[in-house]
Amino acid sequence: MSELSVLEGRLTDALRRISAGVEALDAAQAPAAAPADSGLEAQLAEERTANAQLEERVKALKVRQDNKIAELEARVTSYRKQLSDLDGELQTLRTSNADLNAMIEQLRGAVTSNVAEPELVNRALMAELDALRAQRSADAAEADAIIADLKSLVEGA
Repeated sequence: MSELSVLEGRLTDALRRISAGVEALDAAQAPAAAPADSGLEAQLAEERTANAQLEERVKALKVRQDNKIAELEARVTSYRKQLSDLDGELQTLRTSNADLNAMIEQLRGAVTSNVAEPELVNRALMAELDALRAQRSADAAEADAIIADLKSLVEGA
């Protein structure tokens, strides 16, 4: 039995030494863990700051993109109106040119039959004036479109 007591004492001493070693390791790791945790918290704070900055940049880019889209939509609307105006002027020009061609044919017929009708000459001159006015109006609409494009280019520069 005395051997049992001796072995029990030795085991108790060994367990105390192990317990002391574990406590020493825990104590050594506790201060080391605190700086590691504070380092991780600092990194986390930096990442949060970087994330907030990126979110602000994204918001600014979205606002800028929305403004650019609105500007482009306004330009498209303006171009559509100019195109519609030009189309109307060209239709008027085509109509007056068709009228002028019809009058010219009538005048040719009158000249070949040696009949000079003052009414035909008057109508031909009126058709020619209408054609010239329509051409001038179409030219003015085209010039307005070019000026609007130049203004947008100058403002963009």
